[in-house]
Amino acid sequence: MAGRGGVDGNKWNRFIPPRCQSNPWIHRLNAGLRWEVAHEPLHVDIDKTKTCGIGPGMSFANTIRASGSGIGVVRLVPCAIGGTKLSQWGRGTQHYNDLVSRAKVSLREGGVIRALLWYQGESDTTSSMEANSYKGKMEKFIQDLRSDLRLPSLPIIQVALASGEGPFVDKVREAQRRINLPNVTYVNAKGLPLNRDHLHLTTQSQVRLGQMMARAFLKRFQKQLYTK
Repeated sequence: MAGRGGVDGNKWNRFIPPRCQSNPWIHRLNAGLRWEVAHEPLHVDIDKTKTCGIGPGMSFANTIRASGSGIGVVRLVPCAIGGTKLSQWGRGTQHYNDLVSRAKVSLREGGVIRALLWYQGESDTTSSMEANSYKGKMEKFIQDLRSDLRLPSLPIIQVALASGEGPFVDKVREAQRRINLPNVTYVNAKGLPLNRDHLHLTTQSQVRLGQMMARAFLKRFQKQLYTK
């Protein structure tokens, strides 16, 4: 989710596709917990130890805005930290606490959390143990997050991996597909072109993924926009 599109080594090429351009109707919560007009790289001040580029978030938001869904301002709350295992996001960890804290800030001034976008798991492909335990840990993560945010039906849109750091990509992908909780859906990133590192998605793949996530949200959860 942090976005490595257009990143080669430690440099981002600064190319921003049309679907990722800023829009005054799309905001992001920055690291200082202030709303601002969203811009790429969306995670520039969140995933600070790595070089951020294009991710799926802006494409998702722009696709939602262009859908005619009637949604007004779209506010994004970037929380991703690249290269992390799912165990680093369990309840009580720093990443989890930061996610919950930032999500709660977004509720001020009448905000409503519509969904969590989740693209993670490449680091869990290095170990059979991590891959085999992924499903249980992910279900626990979702249950804990819903409980702590007091949103028992929070929609979750997760991405089935396009790649991984180890040999157990298929195991993690299968675990993602088999999450057995209500209001959880996934989009399949397998086959989307990768950067030269053979791990992260290209810029155009990130754009495509954001569109896929937006369509999944609108198809699966749009009715909830008008019932809350």
